[in-house]
Amino acid sequence: MTGEAAKPSAKPHVDLPYLRQMKAAGRKFAMLTAYDYPTAAAAQAAGVHSLLVGDSMGTVLLGHRNTRSVPLDLMVILAEAVRRGAPEVYLIGDLPYECMAGGPDAVVAGACRFRDEAGCDAIKFEADSEHDALVRKLVGKGVETIAHLGLRPQSVLTPDGYRAQARDENSIRQLVQDARRMVDAGAAMLLLEAVPSEASQAVVDALDVPVVGCGAGPACDGHVVVTYDMLGISSIPPPRFVPRLAQLGSAMQEAMGRYVQAITDGTYPGPEHAYRLRKSAPGALAPP
Repeated sequence: MTGEAAKPSAKPHVDLPYLRQMKAAGRKFAMLTAYDYPTAAAAQAAGVHSLLVGDSMGTVLLGHRNTRSVPLDLMVILAEAVRRGAPEVYLIGDLPYECMAGGPDAVVAGACRFRDEAGCDAIKFEADSEHDALVRKLVGKGVETIAHLGLRPQSVLTPDGYRAQARDENSIRQLVQDARRMVDAGAAMLLLEAVPSEASQAVVDALDVPVVGCGAGPACDGHVVVTYDMLGISSIPPPRFVPRLAQLGSAMQEAMGRYVQAITDGTYPGPEHAYRLRKSAPGALAPP
């Protein structure tokens, strides 16, 4: 072998065994959404363990009223960008409504595109109690699969329809039963959205796979929120479970306003923003 030896990565590569080890050790892992290269790079540098290329981009990035209108082609392209920005995270592609509405073959085809074209480690899909056969089909194709239970936004047409799930004993039992069916079918992980802490605790106690919470209380092994909500970029009021750790939306607006003002008052562009000519022989620019 010739040439300089490759330098070890400053960040550990996060894969499914790594997340399972974290769970076994009682260490929580952090997941965020990402739809572009710079966000992904910042997340990896910050120590985020996993990124989800979520269909939440339909509302927070594309301005739709729900998540149903996100095209698979766009999601795969953006997932490629996220993978380039964060090569060491556990990367998850979120199967859009387009795939789910197309039936099992469309689901498998979409999952394979996330894996083969974008380099995703796993896919996530919004599962109901009858989707154990679909999990088996995906796992049979070698796709690491995450079953999303609880609130399933693709089945809700307007944001005001987002309601917490599994809020009584019977529905908690049903949630645990559905979760067990998904895991028995081969699901590598579960994601629970908008369920009480008691419901997520029951699922965690019943199963040994990592459980990710999205507004599901502290019992979960990892937690995910929409990055745009957490950073205060989205114009949509965030769910109550999202920590607002910055107000980048107002900072962006303020900076853009200063840019507009600098142009209108003539202070931009200034001399420091201009390119200079190279020195040349006298008369080089004289007309012929």
